[in-house]
Amino acid sequence: MVSSVVLMLPLLLRVKRTRYSLSVSFRISMYSVLPGKHLMLYLFILKVSELIKAYLRLFLFFFTMKTMKIRLKMILVILPLIIVPLFLAQTASYFEAITGTTRLARQLLGFKLGELEKFANSQWLLLVENNYAGRKDMVDAAKKAVEQYGQSILLSDTEIIFALDFAGNLVMSTSSLRLLPGESKPLLQILAAEKQGLQTAVINGEKRTFQSFYFTPFDWHILISEKERVFFNDARNIAVQTIISLAASAVLAVFLLILIARHLTNPLGRIVQAMEKIIETADLSSRVEAEYNDETGKLANTFNKMTEELDRAYTQIKSYAFDAVLAGKKEERIRQIFQKYVPNDVIERFFASPEKMLVGENRKLSILFSDIRSFTTISEGMNPGDLVTSLNRYFSGQVEIIYNRKGIVDKYIGDAIMAFWGAPEKHEDDALQSVISGLEMIDAVQKFNINQKKLGKCEFQIGIGLNYGEVTVGNIGSERKMDYTVIGDAVNLASRMEGLTKTYHSEILISETLFDELRTSSPNSGLNFRLLDTVAVKGKTKGVRIFTVKKALSAAEQKAWPIHNQGMKLYYSRSFKEAADKFKEALGMMPGDFNAENLYNRCVEYASNPPPENWNGVEVMKTK
Repeated sequence: MVSSVVLMLPLLLRVKRTRYSLSVSFRISMYSVLPGKHLMLYLFILKVSELIKAYLRLFLFFFTMKTMKIRLKMILVILPLIIVPLFLAQTASYFEAITGTTRLARQLLGFKLGELEKFANSQWLLLVENNYAGRKDMVDAAKKAVEQYGQSILLSDTEIIFALDFAGNLVMSTSSLRLLPGESKPLLQILAAEKQGLQTAVINGEKRTFQSFYFTPFDWHILISEKERVFFNDARNIAVQTIISLAASAVLAVFLLILIARHLTNPLGRIVQAMEKIIETADLSSRVEAEYNDETGKLANTFNKMTEELDRAYTQIKSYAFDAVLAGKKEERIRQIFQKYVPNDVIERFFASPEKMLVGENRKLSILFSDIRSFTTISEGMNPGDLVTSLNRYFSGQVEIIYNRKGIVDKYIGDAIMAFWGAPEKHEDDALQSVISGLEMIDAVQKFNINQKKLGKCEFQIGIGLNYGEVTVGNIGSERKMDYTVIGDAVNLASRMEGLTKTYHSEILISETLFDELRTSSPNSGLNFRLLDTVAVKGKTKGVRIFTVKKALSAAEQKAWPIHNQGMKLYYSRSFKEAADKFKEALGMMPGDFNAENLYNRCVEYASNPPPENWNGVEVMKTK
């Protein structure tokens, strides 16, 4: 029968131009004539024909592409000739194996059911012969014997033999089985149809395959069932093995095709490589060996003659080409220097005069340092892979903010970031952009920590310090390694500002010079500033006023910050008692505020024990 269906294939396919279609009337007649197993085979062949149509359309599309390589075209032509017969052979084997496996499983289930029916009849005959058919206790004993016999013929833990009465109640079971609401009625309908062979129904919440018979003496429907996934497990395994075998065969076929196609097209490939080498190196001395005395050999000889003529012409223009190559190399070198840390628009803007990018100069810049708090402790508590992943996500968010605010990332110092604004291109609002970047970096860390918490990883806390001042900026280093960077006291002070964030319990601190620049260049910035102290960082004697800054203040901060700043004016004018009152008032609005409490305690101390006459309000830092 299989061969007869295969012979019908020419009737199933009708060609019209480049499209393939099936006769609808013929399909209907096939559905009505073919039996179940062969109908499935017919449907499979139908699906294969549709796949062939799709492949032919795809093949014609790719084959007509001008950019497709000859090697790939050869593979597209030959591969179907290998894969299709292999696929059909594997599929036929699969169907035969599936049919045989399912038939054996069905026969085994039917055999058990037949043995159970024989045993039940024998028990009933015993009752009748001994005139015990009317005794309930003896009938119950016979039912129990049927149940025990059913347990003895089960071969797996998932097989169940059970019985239903005419109302759909579960009256016997070889295991702890229960019918869920709504399962009895559909099951009884299937049983009432009295169909022979395998049936499928939902039992105890899962699909099960079963066979059954009606035992009149007990008024029972007796079923022997197996989970559907277990019953067809061998069939699924055969399907997986078939797919693996087919895939391995296809891979091997593709591999062999690639080797053969490569061998056939290697002469052409060597000609192409020679041409690309000439284009890349401008060396016209390259020649191609004519391996075969065919079209590829003639093409190689023609190519060699062409390169000889071009070599003569190339001698006359070599000096011009050499200058062009030098110019290209110089451009490439400049791009390589800056592409890692300078936005593309800056490179393009300066490309007309690249020498400016390599000359050092003194310029006023805004410098930012940021650092992760207690990073050593964090790194000790995370494995290296998670640590690197967390750092990369953290740096990505921080650096994106800096670039978006026209800044330049100078370097990574372990877990710290150094960045600056104002070079190589200066903007009027560089100072403002640097401060806004710092505030946005703090906000970004909060969002980063939300994700860290979801992942069960350590959260990061950072401190940011900013300073504005004159530095030396330029390409600094050696011939082997150069960096576009900044150096100077202003850079060191920015680093100290970051360190002071720990001392003053603040996420961000800016220097007095940056504060003054903001008032000059961006008077309407909308930022809020709070003077915290005047400090002389380690290694310096001159004091610098330090400020913290925020975009928006809470209701309490809106009242407390102006009062705090008033207290600072009184503090520097040596009015310590009045200053203490201001700080106390601010502390009442912001309970637990470290800086208000620190200055309050300092003013109380100075009110009792005034500092010397030459006191200038500078706190000297002993550590970095």
